[in-house]
Amino acid sequence: MGWINFPVFSYTALTTWVIGAILLLIPLKKNEKIKDIIANSLIGIGTLTILLFIISLWITLERPPLRTLGETRLWYSFFLPLVGLVTYLRWRYKWFISYSIFLAVLFLLINIMKPEIHSKTLMPALQSPWFVPHVIVYIFSYALLAMSSVVATYGLVLKYIEGSNFGNFSEKYLKKFNDKIEIKFNLKYIKLADNLVYLGFAFLTMGLIFGALWAKEAWGNYWTWDPKETWALLTWISYMVYMHFRYAHKEKVNTQLWILSIAFIVLLVCWFGINYLPSAANSVHVYSS
Repeated sequence: MGWINFPVFSYTALTTWVIGAILLLIPLKKNEKIKDIIANSLIGIGTLTILLFIISLWITLERPPLRTLGETRLWYSFFLPLVGLVTYLRWRYKWFISYSIFLAVLFLLINIMKPEIHSKTLMPALQSPWFVPHVIVYIFSYALLAMSSVVATYGLVLKYIEGSNFGNFSEKYLKKFNDKIEIKFNLKYIKLADNLVYLGFAFLTMGLIFGALWAKEAWGNYWTWDPKETWALLTWISYMVYMHFRYAHKEKVNTQLWILSIAFIVLLVCWFGINYLPSAANSVHVYSS
């Protein structure tokens, strides 16, 4: 079983995710709890479907499906709804899980519209026991940090709509928009971003350590200043800056949101932006399409 079976798995996941998200967003006066259980179950089934395909692809390719952009998109399609579902079960943010499902659907659709041919073999440097833990913890950290950026985007959009500066952040809600819709950017949202950043940063740090150990085994040096390594370090520093600024200046929410947004841009460059850098042409970290 390989990529030829991908449409079956992907359309199953897409269907269950979309139906589950719609059920979550539709308010019901009666049977709300039952509707919620059904919606969560459908989202869970869709996520499990992608995991099953990843496992089957791993077996078919006889290697971890982590080498190409198409393969990494599969992992994001698994981790994003997983993070969204866990977050929803903990904090009940419908907008958050809806966005995570939207991103997962987008990644699956890209893979559906762009069939790829994958080699069964890996270059010798990638045939290392560090390959799987290094890449998986990085992908998981990227998924967590990407979801934290949703909070930053949400806050900046509200700032633009309301013209508010969030200068003195408090538990109070923002004033009504058009006197009809109450737009809320509560302290709990920035705390959610903190939790996602802390966990994502921990996995990001693990990824750096695993990568250094892998480099030592493969090339004899812990650090070679490969473009991917450089941008990975910049990403790590960016989120470190956010955490320190958040701790030292809790009242400056505007700046916190901008730092978190900029950090995500750096992460995007680290993930796939380096593919377009001339200096990265011969890098082992550059994904094939």
